[in-house]
Amino acid sequence: MRNTIARGTRAGFAAAVGAATGNTAQAVVAAVGLAVVLQRWPLAASAVRIAGAAFLLWLGAKSLWRASAFTGSLGASAPQAGGSTASGFRQGLFVNLLNPAITSFYVAVVPAFVPAGAPAWYYGALAAAHVGIAFGCHACWAMAFGRLRAAASRPWIARGLEAATGLVLVALALAVLQK
Repeated sequence: MRNTIARGTRAGFAAAVGAATGNTAQAVVAAVGLAVVLQRWPLAASAVRIAGAAFLLWLGAKSLWRASAFTGSLGASAPQAGGSTASGFRQGLFVNLLNPAITSFYVAVVPAFVPAGAPAWYYGALAAAHVGIAFGCHACWAMAFGRLRAAASRPWIARGLEAATGLVLVALALAVLQK
C-alpha cells in the first residue's frame, strides 16, 4: 500500500514481486531442511524472529519519523509516476524473508497438507499455489491503491496513512517479539 501511494503502481507491483520472491525463498529453504535446523537449534528460530521484529520495528519507526517530519506527501519526496521499483522490491522481499509467520507457514502449515507418501513435488505445488495467491492479492492491492493515490496524496490523508502504517508496523514488531 505505502509503496503504491508513495511511488506509484509500478512500485507497488515491485513490492508484490519482492514479497513473492521472499515467499519462494522461504518455501525452498523450508523444503531443504529449515524445519530440522529450527527444531534442533531453537536459538536459530529466535534469531529469525528477532531479526524479523527488528526489521518491522525499523520500518515502523521510519514511517513514524516521516509522519512527524511531514513535508506534504508520503515518502521522502512528492509521489512520482513510475517511482522506485528497486526500493519497492527490496521492501517486499525483506519483509517476507524476515517474517516469522511466513517461516512458520512453510515449516509447519504447508507440510501438514502433504499426505504421507506424497511425491516430493507435492510440497512444491502447495507452496507455489500460496505464492501465486499471495502475489495476486498483493497485485490487486497495488492496483486498488494506485487508483486511490490522488486522494491519498492529500497532505492530511498522507500524513495519517504514514502514521497509521508506522503504528501498525511497530505493533506487529512487538507482537512478534512476545511470541
